[in-house]
Amino acid sequence: MKKFISEFKAFINRGNVIDMAIGVIIATAFGAITNALVNNIFMPLIGLVTGGTDFTDKLNWVVVAPTYDEAGAVVDAGVTIGFGTLLSAVINFIIIAFICFMIVKAFNKAAKKAEELKKKEEEPAPEPETPAAPPAPTEAELLAEIRDLLKNRAE
Repeated sequence: MKKFISEFKAFINRGNVIDMAIGVIIATAFGAITNALVNNIFMPLIGLVTGGTDFTDKLNWVVVAPTYDEAGAVVDAGVTIGFGTLLSAVINFIIIAFICFMIVKAFNKAAKKAEELKKKEEEPAPEPETPAAPPAPTEAELLAEIRDLLKNRAE
């Protein structure tokens, strides 16, 4: 049992598990934001265009109406097929998928740039080019120069 507990403790303390837990928490919060966006912004606008104020309820199809008792409490909830609710979930999914795509795209771009910088750092810097030395004078040029110097001296 002690071995099992120590293995579990090692598993929990790994960075990947903690990162995953943080990711789930952030995803849940992000899901709440997109649900609010879809339900309070997009669906009313779509409902307004289609002629209703609550688009989600307009597309829900009531197969069996709910029944109520004399006090107005629900006795039987009935059966409703929620096309509007499904459409709301699809729009919600598309928004989340698009934002995830943009995040992954930005991450891949940053990773590619980091890899290019790493390759640049690993490459040896090219040696600075030294100007080429002028070619050495030929024997004929040296003799001509000596002759000219002797001629100028004699004058």
